[in-house]
Amino acid sequence: MADDADVIVVGGGLAGLVAATEIADAGKHVIVVDQEGEQSLGGQAFWSFGGLFLVDSPEQRRLGIKDSHDLALQDWMGSAGFDRDEDLWPKRWAEAYVAFAATEKRAWLRAMGHRIFPIVGWAERGGYDAMSHGNSVPRFHVTWGTGPGIVEPFERRAREAEANGNLTFRFRHRVDALSITNGAVDGVSGVILEPSNVERGKSSSRHVIGEFTLRAQAVIVASGGIGGNHDLVRKNWPRRLGEPPGHLISGVPEHVDGRMIGITEAAGARLINRDRMWHYVEGIRNWSPIWPRHGIRILPGPSPMWFDAKGKRLPSPLFPGSDTLGQLQYITGTGYDYSWFVLTQSIIKKEFALSGSEQNPDLTGKSWRMTAKRATSKAAPAPVEAFKTHGADFIVRDNLDALVSAMNALAGDNLLQLEHLKAQIEARDREITNPYVKDTQVMNIHNARRYIGDRLIRTAKPHRILDPAHGPLIAVKLNILTRKTLGGFETDLNSRVFGQHGQIMPGLYAVGEAAGFGGGGMHGYRSLEGTFLGGCLFSGRNAGRAAAKAVA
Repeated sequence: MADDADVIVVGGGLAGLVAATEIADAGKHVIVVDQEGEQSLGGQAFWSFGGLFLVDSPEQRRLGIKDSHDLALQDWMGSAGFDRDEDLWPKRWAEAYVAFAATEKRAWLRAMGHRIFPIVGWAERGGYDAMSHGNSVPRFHVTWGTGPGIVEPFERRAREAEANGNLTFRFRHRVDALSITNGAVDGVSGVILEPSNVERGKSSSRHVIGEFTLRAQAVIVASGGIGGNHDLVRKNWPRRLGEPPGHLISGVPEHVDGRMIGITEAAGARLINRDRMWHYVEGIRNWSPIWPRHGIRILPGPSPMWFDAKGKRLPSPLFPGSDTLGQLQYITGTGYDYSWFVLTQSIIKKEFALSGSEQNPDLTGKSWRMTAKRATSKAAPAPVEAFKTHGADFIVRDNLDALVSAMNALAGDNLLQLEHLKAQIEARDREITNPYVKDTQVMNIHNARRYIGDRLIRTAKPHRILDPAHGPLIAVKLNILTRKTLGGFETDLNSRVFGQHGQIMPGLYAVGEAAGFGGGGMHGYRSLEGTFLGGCLFSGRNAGRAAAKAVA
């Protein structure tokens, strides 16, 4: 039987598009199959903030940031904490990726028309020693155009390849099995779902109208992770992060269900580090949801005070923007699955951003005029103000007594005591006017203000939380938000998948989140942020180029 294509890519997200366009550019024919409709092309990347991890970039140098490959690799390895036998390939992928981020990554994207917002963000700041978790310097480069801006160059290349006959899209094709002949993966089979014109991200019909079988010399699995499947998240939940939360909200659409991961594993692929995952603790319920249990992550600056469900301030260095999984481990260890921010209007207007392309119309729409208002407006960005007004997790009051009463009413368990919160806030307030202090969070605020990027748009001028001039007071109930799978299929640096007995499975490749963004988990235990999209780019490019060379 003649092949339908040279290569089949399962999944039309960012990693799949990158792989497919590299194959098409090599003159090969590639078919991209996806269970969702054409309107969902680009997958999760479309919804992202568009952050990219770059090292020693022109943007960093213009802001006075001194970065280097060696410093970035030190930060990566300190955060990853590789300590397992199966970390051989993940570690090799980490080394290769940091080198990519420090060299050709920016120029490669720029040649396709990609551009970067000039202020570099400082995510996952750590707070431990120099060899532990965290970015020593700002490295979070926001795509001008956010998520759609990172998808656009590859969608454009894909459409060009489609026009010249090198690429074919098969939307609403759900893969149910991989075919294997003489030990080599040579195709996929599954069902055709009825057409769906639901809005991007909304749950689509699973009504079957037909079947399909496709053959090729290679198959690239680019199907994403498990974040939309809470049962699977809980099943794989690591005990080191406490008990699985009873209540979760979703940072990804429902179709991010891990189904293709199970199908690929059943075909003999080796899945490693499945207990490594990345979920956020600053999740808020979307007041205008698109997908089921839709949550948004707050990207906080360093100033909000953070309290657990009983009103105890989170310990140093678990401050906003410091250590996502450290915060997650602490919060689940309290026996509750939520926590609280307490802040002021002055803080929210300067420091709150919301993750997601749809929550950042200024950056997504590439409007310099709207973006400039982040630094000059007396109000928070419009999407933040909308959450403050309509969001179920936001409370706004003029005094602490009323705020704590409303917090207890929202949580429904009356765990918070006014005097306990007041004592902690007043203690912090007594330190805030001094440039030299013992409160580590206040030290962090002063440190952030030394960086021009934070001083301009991300860190409020230090002030007392209980100063009425900076009010009203605001409390935000924070939920645990599912997001990324850090483990995945073990692959070599060409993205070829290993079988369960340690042998390469001929014809099978895995990229993006399905491969733990490379190798089966190149992040190790923790991410430095801005690395998920980059992992899709790097693994997709490696797989596409390798598969194009391998096929006849």
